[in-house]
Amino acid sequence: MSEFLQLMAAPFAACLVLTGIHAYLGLHVIQREVIFVDLALAQIAAFGATLGFLWGFGLHSAQSYGIALALTLVGAGIFAATRFRKPVIPQEALIGVVYAVAASAAILVLARAPEGGEELKALLVGHLLFVGWPQIAKVALIYGGIGLLHWFARRPLLLISRDHEQAFEKGLRVRWWDFLFYATFGLVVTSSVEMAGVLVVFSFLIVPAICGALLAETVGRRLAVGWGVGAAASVAGVAASFFWDLPTGATIVCVFGAALVFCAVLRRLRQ
Repeated sequence: MSEFLQLMAAPFAACLVLTGIHAYLGLHVIQREVIFVDLALAQIAAFGATLGFLWGFGLHSAQSYGIALALTLVGAGIFAATRFRKPVIPQEALIGVVYAVAASAAILVLARAPEGGEELKALLVGHLLFVGWPQIAKVALIYGGIGLLHWFARRPLLLISRDHEQAFEKGLRVRWWDFLFYATFGLVVTSSVEMAGVLVVFSFLIVPAICGALLAETVGRRLAVGWGVGAAASVAGVAASFFWDLPTGATIVCVFGAALVFCAVLRRLRQ
């Protein structure tokens, strides 16, 4: 047990930090019906990191992080600018195209780099097992600042997520608020992908939010359910990866899948 605590305390703490901010952002994503926006922004960040790697920087260096963040903010601007009151096509279609292009571009870049296969695996499931306390502290500060900003801007952001038509009617500058949302979302995703990988980040964002929507009605209760599911899945995933000698990121994603099935069954039983 002492070995478990020594080796897995940092990965578990990182998972809790990821749960705190992603469960909240996931509620917005579910209400906006842009489910794959996290995957798209995460893949843009991964593409930026691969560009930095190809240009001679480390995959997790400050230079690669800066490139990834810059490209993610460009993606945030695109998603904010394409939010129309009466869209011709669903915004989710554009998000899917952006994801596919970013993923393909990352594969093309890594094909030109030595050990590209290993780096691609790291971008998908991250390196949670090797995360350190300084990195956890850094992302916790970033997420805390973004959480505080969203608290002050909660009224317009929640209104736009719930009913963007009503937000337009009330005269809100929806595209500017959307850019604030997507820009802060992109900053979170860039930091998360560097630590946990694309698939793990997507799981932390979507699964707790879906579980909250299945089991609760109000925003506060959905957030509480999401935090609970995220924490429980983190404990189970980290423990399973240690005792069964499995890859940490992939194990956590599978546990989140099981948690979603459990919540769906629980909702059915309650009905």
